[in-house]
Amino acid sequence: MAQVVIALGSNLNDPHKQLKTAFKFLKKLTNSELKESPIYRSEPVGPSENDFLNAVVVIETELKPNELFEKLKKQEKKQGRPSRYPKWTARTLDLDIIAYDNLVIETDTLIIPHQEYKSRLFVLLPLKDVLPDWRDPVSAQHVDKLIKQAPKLDIVKTTLNW
Repeated sequence: MAQVVIALGSNLNDPHKQLKTAFKFLKKLTNSELKESPIYRSEPVGPSENDFLNAVVVIETELKPNELFEKLKKQEKKQGRPSRYPKWTARTLDLDIIAYDNLVIETDTLIIPHQEYKSRLFVLLPLKDVLPDWRDPVSAQHVDKLIKQAPKLDIVKTTLNW
């Protein structure tokens, strides 16, 4: 079983409901307990006007990286995300594989670790909540150091429940 870190984000069509629906979907991909972070509210990166709800969930799965990626993209579409969209815009759901064990993968369709996660406090803070000793598989940098280096962002932990 591989340990996979998945970032979730939404800012359209009842974002809290979108995250809860995605969480139920992720539960179906494993027979193990999920580790879920608290849900955060953050300002958008880019032109979107609505704040995002973000979280990180850690799952254990037997799915190969490409199989998991395809399932995540199908779930995004099922929850109303178009297959083509301008970068950094509002969305019903974003499911990103941040890390898959300690693998480093770079293909035309899949890059692991996720190429932009280091500059996203809305990924790093929830990641620290669920895996406080986590290290980047490429640089071996501790999550605390990555948080200190990330661009500042208006972000708060919410009291929203899963």
